[in-house]
Amino acid sequence: MSARSTGPDDRDLLEVTVSLARRSLMEAAADRFGWRRAYGDTAEVDALLTEQTDTAYAQAADHAALATAKNDNVLAVQPAVLDVRGRVLADVLYLEGVLAGARTPGLAPELIARLEDAVGLGHELTVLLADTVRTAAVHTASGT
Repeated sequence: MSARSTGPDDRDLLEVTVSLARRSLMEAAADRFGWRRAYGDTAEVDALLTEQTDTAYAQAADHAALATAKNDNVLAVQPAVLDVRGRVLADVLYLEGVLAGARTPGLAPELIARLEDAVGLGHELTVLLADTVRTAAVHTASGT
């Protein structure tokens, strides 16, 4: 048998094959279909929440620097607030669907109560953001 050289294409294929082999079939399917994993271990949940928080705060410094440079008048703030309100509203409405689904099979009352609180606070946030956008428009119209 002769030794066959592996070119760059062979190594790339090997790396892809190995990385796919390291993942479970369920993880590959979840990625493909956009499924998300549920966590039954509070340590895993805490680790995920910490990771989300760390990522958000790391990105917040960039957002703050950009916003400070751009937001030099009332109307400069308005589009960003409108964008955030739209995303929050969409997420709150999605969360309402999650809440409706959680009520159907009669899941833990504490879970349902927390979802209800989250949905209520989400709607309150959308109202506050809408008021912020209106305030920007009023201050622009009045010249202040």
